[in-house]
Formats: sequence, C-alpha cells, structure tokens
Amino acid sequence: MNKRQTKVSGKKAAVTTTPTTTHYPAMTTAEPVETRTLCVLVDNEPGVLARVIGLFSGRGYNIDSLTVSETEHEKHLSRITIVTRGTAMVLEQIKNQLDRLVPVHRVVDLSVGGPAIARELAMVKVRGSCEHRMEALGLADAFRARVIDATTESFVFEITGASDKIESFINLMLPVGLVEVSRTGVVAIARGPEGM
Repeated sequence: MNKRQTKVSGKKAAVTTTPTTTHYPAMTTAEPVETRTLCVLVDNEPGVLARVIGLFSGRGYNIDSLTVSETEHEKHLSRITIVTRGTAMVLEQIKNQLDRLVPVHRVVDLSVGGPAIARELAMVKVRGSCEHRMEALGLADAFRARVIDATTESFVFEITGASDKIESFINLMLPVGLVEVSRTGVVAIARGPEGM
C-alpha cells in the first residue's frame, strides 16, 4: 500500500513515497505465437473425440484444423491431427494435458520432432462465363488442380498440397468467380523409417 506524506515548511512542500510491494510478477513482454501440428493416437471408441475437443474448448484453446480417422483397424486405433496455435508455454500445456487423457496412447508434435510432410485437400467451386472459364482453367493448371466436375456455368476443382498453396489458389479464384470452398483439414506424417 502506498503511503503519501507531505511536509510543509513555509511555501515548499516535499512529497515522499514508500515503495509498493506486490505479489504479482512484472508483466512479461508478449511471447510469440507459434502454430503447431499435433498427431494424437487414440482408442477408436465412442466419446474419445469429444474428450479431446473438450480439453481444447474447456481451456479456451483454438483449433485451426482437425482431421480424424481410424488408422489401425485390428488394434482399434485412430489418429487425430490437430493444428493449433499459442505461446510455447500454452502449447506445452496442451501436449501434457492431451497425454494425460485415458484413451490417448501417444502425442507427437510434428512441428518440432523433425522433418514432416503436411497436406490438405480442397474442393473449390468457381462460377465462370466465357473469358473467366479460360482464366480459371489456366490458374488451375498452374496449381495442378484437377477439374472433377464441369457444367456450362461452373467448375469444381480438386487441389491437394500445403495449406498456403491452397490459400493462394483460393485467393486467385476470388476475382474469377469463387462460389464455395470445402477443405479437409491438415493431415501430416513424419519423414523417415520410424512410425508414430
């Protein structure tokens, strides 16, 4: 608590302040926010995905991308790939809390564990008249996107690649006549001979 004492002698007043003690640490400088790709090996049973997602929502962590599928049918195991972001401390908390969940067998951070490959699939619907049709087809060819449906008024392109490549393709299709986008979310796997 600050105590303020004023001494008056004639016309001059002196103010002395006693130092304040606090139990809270000084504010730290803003930590950088990182994006991480986490792979979580879990039992394939009802309610597991809800528990994993509940961990994120209950603590206010955001999920940028989420994919899940059974990977080992005989062992009844599924692989969940989560792209999330936060400070280094928050990301470490997320990994530790995921690792403590009962149906979780293993948590691997592919962003720091060595070289990894991450891909995403998107279907992009574009409305196109005469001149825009040729422009859309030319852009699709440059990005190696395949036409999977075509009518006289629209195209649906399938594009696979890194998320930033898909973002670039979508941004270029905006002025051409972008109608709708459907994305799978990121799937990732570590390079090298070892498994998860």
